[in-house]
Amino acid sequence: MLTTQDVRQTDKKIDVLDKGFVRYIDHMGSDLMVVNAARVSFAKEVSQFTDKDEKLINYLSKHKHWTPFAHPQICLHIKAPISIRTQLFKHKVGFVENEVSRRYVKDDPEYYVPTWRSAPTDGAKQGSSDFMVGTTMQDETYRNACDDALDTYRDLLSAGVAPEQARFALPQGTYTEWWWTGSLSAYARVCKLRSDSHAQWEVREYAKAISDIVEPFFPYSWKALREFS
Repeated sequence: MLTTQDVRQTDKKIDVLDKGFVRYIDHMGSDLMVVNAARVSFAKEVSQFTDKDEKLINYLSKHKHWTPFAHPQICLHIKAPISIRTQLFKHKVGFVENEVSRRYVKDDPEYYVPTWRSAPTDGAKQGSSDFMVGTTMQDETYRNACDDALDTYRDLLSAGVAPEQARFALPQGTYTEWWWTGSLSAYARVCKLRSDSHAQWEVREYAKAISDIVEPFFPYSWKALREFS
């Protein structure tokens, strides 16, 4: 039976960027599932989680025994700009996704308006530097370009062009949504890599939101996976 705290957790939705979010859908398993998946090698199973199990979880993570962490599953609903979706979708192992399709949906999409950062320094080929100030010109230029793209999209649809082709006019900043189901080990890998200081700021914000939702369901495993994996 769900407790009051569990109900609050299952209603959790975290806003990200200006219009994005990460929303909890469902999950299967617990820290207990992880240790029982490991103990099945010895034909053993426990019904209560103890300090001994916490040590086992730390051992599994530290020594890269990742398969017990692949049994628990988490399903999230995510809304993010297309370019950030692309970065997250690079993580394939342990995941399945179903995304809103603009082959079928033709309502007006939303687009992300960034807080601008300056170009990278010291010869770096990717990334960015500090947040910029006084960006009125950049805001106006970007918004105009997105509005023009949206107008083109509408015009193509009005002219009878198939939605699957009209969508080509939409910019990389267009928001998309998907359901993302993956194993505990897969989500831990995403959050560890995409929380790194070298990752793009926007994707780090999504990694933080994912972590905030997943961690309460698997507190011992999540801590061990983030620390040792």
